[in-house]
Amino acid sequence: MAAGINLKNVGDRMSGFKDVVGHKNIIQYIGNAVTSDTVSHAYILNGERGSGKKLLANLFAMSLQCQNREADGDACGKCQSCKQAMNGNQPDIIRVVHEKPTTISVDDIREQVNNDIVIKPYSSKYKIYIIDDADMMSVQAQNALLKTIEEPPEYAVIMLLTQNAEVLLPTIRSRCVMLKLRNIRDQLVKKYLMEQLEIPDYKADICVAFAQGNMGKAISLATSEYFNEIKEEAIRLLRNIDEMQVEELMAAVKNCMLYKLEIQDYLDIIAIWYRDVLLFKATKDPDRVVFSDQLKYIKQRASKSSYEGIEVILDGIEKAKARLNANVNFELTMELLLLTIKEN
Repeated sequence: MAAGINLKNVGDRMSGFKDVVGHKNIIQYIGNAVTSDTVSHAYILNGERGSGKKLLANLFAMSLQCQNREADGDACGKCQSCKQAMNGNQPDIIRVVHEKPTTISVDDIREQVNNDIVIKPYSSKYKIYIIDDADMMSVQAQNALLKTIEEPPEYAVIMLLTQNAEVLLPTIRSRCVMLKLRNIRDQLVKKYLMEQLEIPDYKADICVAFAQGNMGKAISLATSEYFNEIKEEAIRLLRNIDEMQVEELMAAVKNCMLYKLEIQDYLDIIAIWYRDVLLFKATKDPDRVVFSDQLKYIKQRASKSSYEGIEVILDGIEKAKARLNANVNFELTMELLLLTIKEN
């Protein structure tokens, strides 16, 4: 999303694992490792963007450095180390950065990890390195890091945050504890949006349907004005497409250009709308409709379209996504999709 929300403010409200929604298995594992003093030198936290990797890594680091840890291994949130960690200036929690947007170079790893890790911790038991986007490391960078992971100082803990851990060298993966972040149950995501962010019921349902268990994405959608704008535009098109003449359809295609960067979200909105239509046609149950504020129009469409027609549209949306991912001409792809929708 162009208007992607910085989730730092949400993270700021979290002083420990007790505030995290979901990921109970990982939290329990970390708690056991911390309390039993069986912390590994290297971890991989793997999950899609927005799944909570950075949040869990930050809380893990904070609990390791905490000066007055709770019985379950959680950080106290009150000691000097915790306060420093929450403000992002704990001297023994190092976040590796990279200048190139799509690559972590061998120099980044040598300068920020290898050359620094030999210096003992400033004030804590551990010296922790958090490498976000670790799957962007070049092969040379990975080989440089491998030497450190193979023979780390006793105080060192390295956390690699990845969306696709499979691109890391097998020799790195085999030396790390893998923590895989799963999707969070929809009810928990909705509860958080409504209770913590005070998002109204119907809007929370839409965000949950889109996020598919990804809390970061749900929060981003719920707090994004731009997403609301895309949603309203897509719904306006869907409500009026039957009456549109060819030239109006072409104007609608041109209008889609405004949302080119967010076209996947735009297409997801159309897909969820037609899933609502299909579901209502099959069950007549309004409670199962995501776009509950559009029920009147969902009913109208369900009575007009056949099951086959709706399936053709849903298939057309998936084909449009695939074509756009393959860089097929944008206007041509959208024109074909809108004609498919209009004809069915």
